Amino acid sequence: MLVNNQPYRTVWLEGSTVRLIDQRLLPHRFEIVGMPRHEETARAIREMIVRGAPAIGAAGAFGLVQVVLEAPDGPGRDAYIDAGEALLRATRPTAQNLFYALDRVRRAFDGLPAAQQADAARAEAEALADDDVRQNEAIGRHGAALLRDGDTLLTHCNAGWLATVDWGTALAPVYVARRAGRRIHVLADETRPRCQGANLTAWELLQEGVTVDVLADNAAGLLMRRGEVNIVITGADRIAANGDAANKIGTYEKALLAREHGIPFYIAAPSTTFDLNCPDGDAIPIEERGADEVHYAWGWTDEGKMARVRIAAPGAGARNPAFDVTPAALITGIITEHGIIPPTRDAIARTIAKP
Repeated sequence: MLVNNQPYRTVWLEGSTVRLIDQRLLPHRFEIVGMPRHEETARAIREMIVRGAPAIGAAGAFGLVQVVLEAPDGPGRDAYIDAGEALLRATRPTAQNLFYALDRVRRAFDGLPAAQQADAARAEAEALADDDVRQNEAIGRHGAALLRDGDTLLTHCNAGWLATVDWGTALAPVYVARRAGRRIHVLADETRPRCQGANLTAWELLQEGVTVDVLADNAAGLLMRRGEVNIVITGADRIAANGDAANKIGTYEKALLAREHGIPFYIAAPSTTFDLNCPDGDAIPIEERGADEVHYAWGWTDEGKMARVRIAAPGAGARNPAFDVTPAALITGIITEHGIIPPTRDAIARTIAKP
């Protein structure tokens, strides 16, 4: 996708260094950072330098390549690889794509002679990243069929190309429709407490020439009631076997509002986001992040500096669940690389079984 008319991916492997866009600095500064060791790649995932389930998965895959490259020859090699994988696996608990990616890369080199492991791991991680791009472009083609010229789409958090290797999930249909000449207007929830919608979604849409309005998180209901929203599309970090979907906190509320006002609500996600080992939404682990994200906000001052300010009353506690679960009954359909499917066990099982 485009940044100042130059094409970029969100994350890639250059030699033994993982390169990625520092998403904490957007929209005020665009900066590529390098993570030369797997511990730093794990920190980038944990501290949300890179975020979004598919992008986390790709970063984790490249991080595991680093582990194999760093592992010493001899009797301690297997233990080093196990410990490095465990560190990457523990960075974020909710996004299924991370665990899928680590499992896929590990299978590619497990059992090979030590001299062949790094090449096998690298080839699989690169293939995984390329697969993500193809899957998301396909999601865009299938989802674009839902969008008419002049539609207004509401989205929550950031499920654009910054959340994937390229194209995005929830925003991929917008980009495909835009490039086909259709005018799509986007309403982007600010998505407190980290404001990924205001910071990331709005920024990347503007890079592509898509018009966007940022909404306070509690404004969507009024606009839906007024008939100003035609469709809602969000991403997902994990989709259970029954179709329940975990996404950024606040998504469940948007699904409820959409149902009340007769507005179609879609989830866009590649098949790697499905977790057949998770029977329903109650079994999805929900990450609870620190209180500081609620108590404070980061912003860009008039003097051109990033600054943190306290917005909560001193002494107040905070709850900060990072995700919620939207029941399958509220989801109109799931836009996958294989097409739009109903949020049912049978449809999900059939989709995962496809090559």
